[in-house]
Amino acid sequence: MKNYFFSIILLVILAGFSTTAQTRIVQGQVTTLDNLPVANFEVHAKKSGAGINTDSLGRFSIVTKEKDVLLFKGKVFRNERVRINEKVKDSLFVQVTFIPTPENKKMAIGYGYVSEEDLINSVSHMNSKDDDFCNYNDIFELIRGRFAGVEIRGRGAGAEVVIRGTNSINLSSCALYVLDGVTVRSISHISPCQVASIDIVKDAGSSIYGSRGANGVVLIETKKGPE
Repeated sequence: MKNYFFSIILLVILAGFSTTAQTRIVQGQVTTLDNLPVANFEVHAKKSGAGINTDSLGRFSIVTKEKDVLLFKGKVFRNERVRINEKVKDSLFVQVTFIPTPENKKMAIGYGYVSEEDLINSVSHMNSKDDDFCNYNDIFELIRGRFAGVEIRGRGAGAEVVIRGTNSINLSSCALYVLDGVTVRSISHISPCQVASIDIVKDAGSSIYGSRGANGVVLIETKKGPE
């Protein structure tokens, strides 16, 4: 009988060790592509069921199970998935991609991803309700005429928007163009009458776009764009 109880106790202890061996704590940090920490980002372990939000420095610590999958979710960022296996270290570094739309830019401020104080002098906005954009011959004339600190280099289809005061790490000094939430190479085909709003973003505001936004960002939303 004693041997029987001893066997039961031994099995319980071994089961405890087995359960412990199948779980691990993964720590890490969530940042933008430009290495800015992202606070309040949701981190969820699919198998263990654990969930947590990143702190003000983008850091997190979460319990995972063997072959678990970590899901990273943010209101204005693309979701990311990381499968936990033997190749994944206990310290994880995750970079998330900002979804570039004018509305998301405002939400990024609201959720604390970007400081509103930093953006006071870094974002300029113009809405077609405030002005008749159809008075301008082309999109470049519109931008040059309505935004201070912006110059247009070149002419016609080869023209480029250059935002003064940006520190470029790229070969080109041309700003990043985002049309209805999608990055595009050129905006020369856009008629001023099509434009609903324009945002010129630089400095801290453009950092959420990663290195592509080093020259600043021109956000254009058209009247035919997504609601």
